[in-house]
Amino acid sequence: MSIDWNTYPCQDLYDELVAAPGQGRNAFAGLLDDLKDLGPDELVARQAAAEVAIKEMGITFTVYSEEGAIDRAWPFDIIPRIIPKSEWDRVEAGLKQRVQALNLFIDDLYHDQRVIKEGVFPAEVLARSVNFRPQCVGVNPPLGIWAHICGSDLVRDADGTIYVLEDNLRVPSGVSYMLENRLVTKRVFPELFEHYAPLPVDDYPSQLFDTLAALSPRPADYPQVAVLTPGIYNSAYFEHAYLAQQMGCELVEGRDLFVDKDDCVYMRTVDGPKRVDVIYRRVDDLFLDPEAFRPDSTLGVPGLMRAWTAGTVALANAPGAGVADDKVVYAFVPEIIKFYLDAEAILPNVPTYRCMDAPSLAYTLEHMERLVVKPANESGGYGMLVGPASTAAERAQFAVLIQQDPRNYISQPALKLSTVPTIVGRNLEPRHVDLRPFILSADRQQVTMGGLTRVALRKGSLVVNSSQGGGSKDTWIVPD
Repeated sequence: MSIDWNTYPCQDLYDELVAAPGQGRNAFAGLLDDLKDLGPDELVARQAAAEVAIKEMGITFTVYSEEGAIDRAWPFDIIPRIIPKSEWDRVEAGLKQRVQALNLFIDDLYHDQRVIKEGVFPAEVLARSVNFRPQCVGVNPPLGIWAHICGSDLVRDADGTIYVLEDNLRVPSGVSYMLENRLVTKRVFPELFEHYAPLPVDDYPSQLFDTLAALSPRPADYPQVAVLTPGIYNSAYFEHAYLAQQMGCELVEGRDLFVDKDDCVYMRTVDGPKRVDVIYRRVDDLFLDPEAFRPDSTLGVPGLMRAWTAGTVALANAPGAGVADDKVVYAFVPEIIKFYLDAEAILPNVPTYRCMDAPSLAYTLEHMERLVVKPANESGGYGMLVGPASTAAERAQFAVLIQQDPRNYISQPALKLSTVPTIVGRNLEPRHVDLRPFILSADRQQVTMGGLTRVALRKGSLVVNSSQGGGSKDTWIVPD
């Protein structure tokens, strides 16, 4: 048995729990002592119990391979990632500020485009945006909000600084795993839960429903809300079904809905058509409505955009919100916050080089071995180059791609992401983590108390995505 806190390696890294071998960070020294007291055999046994619970609860995710779609048990590590409440208060304020500015930015792009006219944001970036939807120009969504559910990814560098790594404003996923992680952790660490009392996350479904209900075009005590899913073969279908069940809403596919002559959306039921007020759509823009976007789509609802623009149904997130879900747009967010809110960003971006600018392009091409190079619109960790882990041939290939389309790439220094102790087999090892909190915006803003901590289970890897070998941990926001 080799779980030994006194030999746990955390030099040259910021570990969220361990300050030095055998020594917990000041705020969490007691928790580290409690984990030590459980003993190595008990920790391994509880990790095994968690994996059994995940299988019993049916917590899965879908990966795609040459053999097709495969459902796998959700990878989870029982040692929690902990953040003191005093630090989280600043993070929460920064996330609210960021999403508020991004919503103003999206609304401006589909209306007056002041941010372009006043020279803050380049017209050429918008012109090359693959997520700008001309069909949305001039549309006024309820409350002026476009991104009602945002998942912003946060990372901590070796010096302890928390950065925003990217913003996800189209159909961000992962919140169901945050909720399930908490349920599993309560089962395997009941005594720690009772003692440390991490702040709750299980009120998220009710917060999400209230956010959606606030968008309803009809005054009603209980508006009809539906979750629109592409279907069972979508990688996030578990989450779609989970959230619909938790909110007490209908889970529907495109074929379950239709738009009638009155430009209202109706759901087919055994009792006849039932009007739908709000749709939490988990279908990408281009598949939402074959009349407005891809005519070959069978996932959406013909006429849905017509109903939305007429104001008879609310869509969350609004079509077109993805115009701000672009890694080149990300590089301008500090300027966007300053322009719309006349304030400095509370949470900093990772230092970013925009390859569309000649000096940044030259720097990127010259220092690729120490940079992470990302395309503008890929997700899931795909399509990027992690310079320190790359070969000369891979860097040469990326250099060609960047020079062919500089606007499509940014580069960032390869951060030394913070780590959390993780049980790997019968060993205790540091693994890199990020954090995805979820921000809800409608008549008010709410931020989850923590979020989904994703962990790179492969040794030395910085890629936390579950589709590429990542897993997750429960996130505890602990009162100081």
